[in-house]
Amino acid sequence: MKNILLLVLLFTIGAINAQGINWMTMNEALEAQKKEPKKIFMDVYTTWCGPCKMLDKNTFSDKSVIEYVNKNYYAVKFNAEGTEEVNFQDFVYTNPNYDANRKGRNSQHLFAHALKVNAYPSLAFFRENGDVIQAVPGYRTPKELEIFLKMIYTDDYLKLTTAEAWEAYQKDFKYTF
Repeated sequence: MKNILLLVLLFTIGAINAQGINWMTMNEALEAQKKEPKKIFMDVYTTWCGPCKMLDKNTFSDKSVIEYVNKNYYAVKFNAEGTEEVNFQDFVYTNPNYDANRKGRNSQHLFAHALKVNAYPSLAFFRENGDVIQAVPGYRTPKELEIFLKMIYTDDYLKLTTAEAWEAYQKDFKYTF
């Protein structure tokens, strides 16, 4: 009986820990938007980037981040030096200079270039119609990410047109993560 209870407990813990952000490709997210409009949250990473790995380990594994992102966004994981074809706004973005034999850094994907991403990790946000809102560079803790997730989701970013407005927004923001 003790062994059965232990097995049930281990399976339950494993199932809880296995739940994470529902990552998809950009093409999948754009298709999903056609059926159910939602903003897109994109993790722009590279395989060699230490802070990108920290973001996966420390932030994207946080229960509050997982729950909020899965509920309110289509989440995209995008390798900024990968080979994925992205069909975005009537153009197919690729990485024509990718070298499979190269170790470490590789050429930048044309989609990352189009987003004006030049630091990794970067977190890019897109409107419900697929238009780019903004890419935010750098590692973020769950608490640091929360303000961006909620500000973009609620469209509060549209009201923040000055540095002073952004500072006031940050000061008044109520963190819950």
